[in-house]
Amino acid sequence: MRLLALVLFAIAACAAENEADAEVSVLVAEETIRVATFNVSLYRDEPGALLADLEAGSKQIEAVREIIRVVEPDVLVLNEFDYEESGEALALFAEQLDLGYEHRLALPSNTGAASGVDLDGDGRADHEPGSREYGNDSFGYGTHPGQYGIAVLSRLPVDEDAVRTFRMLRWKDMPGNLLPAGFYSEEAADVLRLSSKTHAVVPVQAKGSVLNLVLAHPTPPGFDGDEDRNGRRNYDEVRLLSDIVAGADYLMDDQGRRGGLERGAFFLIAGDLNADPSDGDVVAGRSERAIEQLLGHPLIQDPQPKSAGGADAARRQGGTNERHQGDPALDTGDFNDRYAGNLRIDYVLPSANLHVVDAGVFWPAENEPLYRLTGPGYPPVSSDHRLVWVDIALP
Repeated sequence: MRLLALVLFAIAACAAENEADAEVSVLVAEETIRVATFNVSLYRDEPGALLADLEAGSKQIEAVREIIRVVEPDVLVLNEFDYEESGEALALFAEQLDLGYEHRLALPSNTGAASGVDLDGDGRADHEPGSREYGNDSFGYGTHPGQYGIAVLSRLPVDEDAVRTFRMLRWKDMPGNLLPAGFYSEEAADVLRLSSKTHAVVPVQAKGSVLNLVLAHPTPPGFDGDEDRNGRRNYDEVRLLSDIVAGADYLMDDQGRRGGLERGAFFLIAGDLNADPSDGDVVAGRSERAIEQLLGHPLIQDPQPKSAGGADAARRQGGTNERHQGDPALDTGDFNDRYAGNLRIDYVLPSANLHVVDAGVFWPAENEPLYRLTGPGYPPVSSDHRLVWVDIALP
C-alpha cells in the first residue's frame, strides 16, 4: 500500500498583525491500494508447459515480470495464466517477482473442461484434448483443462474461505439470456455454462474493510458464425458481472449461496472483458455495447485509465485504427491492424463508493525508455494486452 500525502495550505487574511492568526490547514494523508489487471499471455498448448517455461525462463516471461515490477500493484489479477490444481506455476511466478505476494489464488476454469456434448455442431463430442475441436466442445474454449486461467496475487490477505464462484451457472438460467435460438441442441443448451472461464468474487482484507474483487474473462465476441454465439455469450458474461454487483435474486453460486454482493459492498471489477465501448463487434439487435452494461451502471465508476503509448501506437500503426471512434489513449490491447485494431478491453472498475486516487495503463510511447517492454506490436514482446492499474482509497 502507498501513502499519498496532500499538503494544502489555506491562508486566511486576518486583520491581526500576528502571523499566528493566519489559518493554515494540516497535512492530509491517506493510504492507497493499487489494484491491477494484466492479461499476461502465459497460456501454453500443453498442461504443465507453463511451469517448465517459468523454470527455464524466456524473454517474454522476463518482460512480463519487469512490467509488473515497474507498476508494483498491491493486488494483481492475472488473465491467461494456465490453471493447475497444484498451484506450482503461480507460486513460482510469485517468487520470481519478489514483490511480497504472500497470498495467491488460482481459480478453476471452464476452459478445456469437456462438456460431453456437441457444442459446435460438427456432429461429434469425442475429440481428443489438444485439438481445436476439443476446445470447441469444452464449456470454455481451451485445448486442455485450465488453459487461459485466472489467478490473483496479493500483498493483502485473501479470505479464501469466503470466495464465491459462478463457474457452474448455466447460460439458460440467466433471465432474458441471449442464447442463439436454434443453434444449440436441447441437450447442449441444457448443460452449457455461461462463464467461459469463471466469474468469481474474491474478498481481500484491507484497512479493516473487505474489498471484493469481481473477476471474469469473457469469451471474445468472434470466432463463430451468423448465429453470433460468442458475441451473445460475451454480452451475457459481461451482464453477469453487472448482476453480481447489483445482487440479482436469480444468482446461485457454486457454493450454494444465493444472490450477489450485499448492498454497499466495496468492489472492483477486474479482468480482460473482451468488450470495447466504441469499436469492435456489436451484438445484432442490441441498443448498447456489452461493456456499457458496466460503464453506465450507477454502482460502478470508470476511472478511464490512459497511456501515452496507446495513442502513439494507433497513430504509428494506422490501418483499422484510423477508423476507430474511441480515444486511443484508453486502449489496452494491441491487435492486428488489418482487422480488429487496438481496443480498450481490459478494465479495473471500482465501485462508486470508493475514492479513486489515480489510474493508468502501462503502455510507454516509442520515445520512452520502457517502450522495449511492449514494443511495436507483432510479435508481442510481453503480451498483446497492457497492464491496467487503479489506485483507490477506502472511505
